[in-house]
Amino acid sequence: MTGPIYEPLNFELHDEHAMLERARAFCALMARRRTVRDFSGRPVPRAIIEHAVMTAASAPSGANQQPWTFVCISDAAVKAKIRAAAEAEERAFYEGREGDEWLEALKALGTDWRKPFLETAPWLIACFGQRHGVAPGGKHIKHYYVPESVGIAIGFLIAALHNAGLATLTHTPSPMGFLNKICGRPAHEKAYVLLVAGYPAAECKVPRIGKKELEDVSVWM
Repeated sequence: MTGPIYEPLNFELHDEHAMLERARAFCALMARRRTVRDFSGRPVPRAIIEHAVMTAASAPSGANQQPWTFVCISDAAVKAKIRAAAEAEERAFYEGREGDEWLEALKALGTDWRKPFLETAPWLIACFGQRHGVAPGGKHIKHYYVPESVGIAIGFLIAALHNAGLATLTHTPSPMGFLNKICGRPAHEKAYVLLVAGYPAAECKVPRIGKKELEDVSVWM
């Protein structure tokens, strides 16, 4: 068994002033990101989605196994099927949970089982994690740290889409098994997030919310 082949690191060094400005600018860019539920039907070129997905695919992963599949959907008929299935699952989940604190928090943000954005937005990206790999002969290949790896990749994807000028919504219908059937994915893949992407509607509004301060989310030792 041979070891990995190494090559020089392609790394661009910046002076500390430039580093601080880059860090500030990226922080400000991402701070403007908001989850939206009102999308425009305005088309988004496939090339933009392709580059965002390749950014996601550059994320670190356990043993560099890259245990993810991104199913990018623009077909209206497929989006309609996903909406119908997601609404059916969500409606069943919501029934009988009146007064549930978590459910009331969702309602306060203006969300319920109705998901028109699943058809309105030009792109849906179903993000799957591969529980294991499959060798050419059919043998299973163990994958390491799949949830962690896929979560990091989805974070890259959201950041890439926002950087490109698109709005997103991280939709997690419960349960999500219907996505395997509609997207034609094998049983060893698990759907983690259905990411909605496109331009916000002209009349789009978002809740006025705050984010925790540095001292609330970090410990310095």
